[in-house]
Order: sequence, then structure tokens, then C-alpha cells
Amino acid sequence: RVSIQGTGMGGPSMGIYAHELIHGYGVKHLIRIGTAGALQPHLKLKDLVLGISASYDGAYRDFQPGGTLVPTASFALLQQAYELAMQAKLPIHAGSILSSDAFYTKDGPEGLKPWKDHGILAVEMEAAALYLAAQRAGVQALCMLTISDLVFTGEAATPEERQTSFHAMMELALDTAVKVS
Repeated sequence: RVSIQGTGMGGPSMGIYAHELIHGYGVKHLIRIGTAGALQPHLKLKDLVLGISASYDGAYRDFQPGGTLVPTASFALLQQAYELAMQAKLPIHAGSILSSDAFYTKDGPEGLKPWKDHGILAVEMEAAALYLAAQRAGVQALCMLTISDLVFTGEAATPEERQTSFHAMMELALDTAVKVS
């Protein structure tokens, strides 16, 4: 009842996987787990972030229906994950995130300052594509992230920490999936 797979990196890859899971396999609940760079100073390494909404700066502008569509998480998944995290006393934050098409930019961290100034919690690459695919199909989606680096200070988890210490997010995602299925 729970399938786990990699979706590649970036919005286009996530968009393909989400579309095929929804339309080819009938999936109704999608939870993305991954890492993100913290934009807000109150976030710490290994904190968890639930993306309520996902702003984006790239290719998915073509999906706008003539105004400004705000890709959002499904409230039922978000609420379930948040409640489970609170019960487990995990360091959890919920808010707006940024899905960026650029991993390395010419402006470096300074290019992310306007997003920080608008209260965006963290930057990653796939949530907006996931949320857009889910919204268009009428299914549920949630992006759950572990903070792997602090964008403006340069502090970052080591490669070994990224491989071995993000279990809280994985367990929270599995617990959430079991509760909603």
C-alpha cells in the first residue's frame, strides 16, 4: 500500500513522476521527502519543514491559468503530519517554501534574499511541480523536508549526516502515509 521511489532532481522530473503515478497508477496520496536549504534564521540543521505552499521561479510558470496560481499542500496530509510530529516532539515548522530550478546561481545566496524577506522558510526544487500535478488531478500531496544547510551562514550537514541522520523525516512520512491510507 506504500511505494517508495526516487523522482530525480528538479521540477520537470518530479512533474513526470507525479503525473504518471496519478494517471497511470491511480495514486491518491503523494508525499515527497527531501532536503532543503533554510532561508529563515530560526531554522536549524535537521529541523523538519512541511511546505504549506510552494512558490517557484522557473518552468512551471506555463501552468498559470491566467492569474497567479499558488501550489499548495493538501490540508489533510499536512494536518496529519504536523500532529504526528508534535506528538513525537520533532522540531517541526510549517510554511511557504520555494521550489527553484537553479541549484547553483550566479548571485549565490544573495539571490534568495527577496524570498527570505517574504517569509519563505526554505528552498528546494520539486514541491511546486508535485503540488501543481496533484491540484490539477484532485489528489493529495505534501512536501516534507529536512534542513540540510543554512543558506546564509554556509553551515551544512556533512555528506555522511545526509545519508545517515534524516530518519525522523522518513519515519514521519511513513507514519503519515499509514494514517491516511
